[in-house]
Amino acid sequence: MKLKPFLMYALIGSVLFTFNSKANTAVDYNNIINQNPGYWQQHVDYTMTIDMDVNNYQYTGNQTLVYTNNSPDVLHHVYYHLYFNAFQPGSEMDVRSRTIADPDPRVKDRISKLQPNEIGFIHVSSLKQNGEDITYNTVGTVLEVDLAKPIQPGEQVTFDMVFNAQVPIQIRRSGRNNAEGVALSMSQWYPKMAEYDFEGWHADPYIGREFLGVWGDFDVTINIDKNYTIGGTGYLQNPDEIGHGYTTEKVKKHKGDKLSWHFKAPNVHDFTWAADPNYAHDTMQVPNGPLLHFFYKKDMKKEYLENWKNLQPKAVELMQYYSNNIGQYPYDQYSIIQGGDGGMEYGMCTLITGEDDFNGLFGVTAHEMAHSWFQFVLATNELEHAWMDEGFTSYMDEWSKNDIMHKNLSNPNKGAYAAYIYLAKSGKEQPLTTQADRFEYNRSYSISAYSKGDVFLAQLGYVIGQDNLKQAIKKYFADFKFTHPQPIDIIRSAEKVSGLELDWYLIDFAETTNTIDYGVKAIDGNSVTLERIGLMPMPIDLTVTYTDGSTEDFYIPLQMMRGEKPTEATIIGDWAWAYPTYTFKTSKPVSHVQIDPKELMADINKENNKM
Repeated sequence: MKLKPFLMYALIGSVLFTFNSKANTAVDYNNIINQNPGYWQQHVDYTMTIDMDVNNYQYTGNQTLVYTNNSPDVLHHVYYHLYFNAFQPGSEMDVRSRTIADPDPRVKDRISKLQPNEIGFIHVSSLKQNGEDITYNTVGTVLEVDLAKPIQPGEQVTFDMVFNAQVPIQIRRSGRNNAEGVALSMSQWYPKMAEYDFEGWHADPYIGREFLGVWGDFDVTINIDKNYTIGGTGYLQNPDEIGHGYTTEKVKKHKGDKLSWHFKAPNVHDFTWAADPNYAHDTMQVPNGPLLHFFYKKDMKKEYLENWKNLQPKAVELMQYYSNNIGQYPYDQYSIIQGGDGGMEYGMCTLITGEDDFNGLFGVTAHEMAHSWFQFVLATNELEHAWMDEGFTSYMDEWSKNDIMHKNLSNPNKGAYAAYIYLAKSGKEQPLTTQADRFEYNRSYSISAYSKGDVFLAQLGYVIGQDNLKQAIKKYFADFKFTHPQPIDIIRSAEKVSGLELDWYLIDFAETTNTIDYGVKAIDGNSVTLERIGLMPMPIDLTVTYTDGSTEDFYIPLQMMRGEKPTEATIIGDWAWAYPTYTFKTSKPVSHVQIDPKELMADINKENNKM
């Protein structure tokens, strides 16, 4: 999600019209296992038919879910997420928003004021396991299910569900009739099976943060008023049948008042759709890449319409940039949709606000598109590791904007460093391992996830070298795409590329609030003494200026790294972390010293970095 400033956004996604109905994303589960011995993940296949009433914003649904237990465990219960239930007075999301010290200004007490015809809900009226009725109980945003028979390791079972639901007034991410007039923004709209992994069930209540989903295939049919245009995660299967995909000269033939839009989405972990009777639709092909789709309200002001047109070639450049710098985008299409509430990433698409200046529109698109790699292919548990998703995305989107817009900044991530250092010195920082809903302050969560997560990658480049970082990101993507990677996985990818030991970096920067603070303690002729004041260890880059005006760069390896990054600097002896000071001698008298002259180390006190 996009941060602006230190706030999160939300959105949605979709696809549509005459494009390839077959995906290039068939993934061999055995190949995933072979790449990651000992790894397993569950699998779901959804078939859903939805009937939407655009007058009262209620819909009915039939869902068949084929669940494959790839775990070594016997499952006695399953759990579904019922996210729309959060948009009711008295929900955990409502109460938390009204009691946290710094509530999200978009939410505040709005949920508490919703009327019965404005709330969101998902009511399950029938649930069967392999044809047999089973017991279930709705607890807030979670459906607790007692199985008729335990699911054995390797077993595949079928759940059949009937449900009805109501779309809430849009407050966060999902909803109807948002401020920009988009009719339906349908994210997290269906009963969604919770993930079960090596940590057990992740049946977390929805309190307003992030999501986790099970990888699988979706087959979704949506019946809706014939005047509405739909985009959804996946590939439209019946454009000719419903009259979409024809040129404007051809006559569209409709049967009845509704159309049935049929989508298939292979190997995704969520399904989202948006609908409006007034969408304009453009496409643009990425060379050797996907077809991009753009959906936006055609009755916006002229300046906004021009921005959407100007966005399109830049979106092509973004798609190429990320494919070149992370890994090839694995689907045949990607959709950018006006949906309101900032921006939020979903499979094969994003939903963003549409009424913004060009820089804002381009910026949110850059961020949300990058999420297609860092979250929708590398599907981290956002509640546990939001920084891997938001932070890595922020790192990459800042570089993409710098390069594509020719900003020529030496450190595009400089703002993230400043935000993190502010938080580290505020006394309100919590470790990155904090569960996303358990941050004391919204601002602390935002800076941690977006800014400190951004710095995690940028500073890793300082530790192992920029070329090694580029290769580590590509290796991380190649090794863990279509899985649920953990924090150790990015570190192991970086270790394999660089040959360095990096466990200390993950422990100190992500699992503690230890800070970096190195200083120049003394200069005596040609002798320089440095000191470590903060608890977090780091290797040191420094520049020495001699009394004759010449300069020399030095590199002090961190002993526990068991090696050095590639550098043209003069490499001197290792610095072991436990020693608070380090003294070295130079070949000539020293005038002054600068630690980390490029400011790529997140040192919280730069005043003592030079003397």
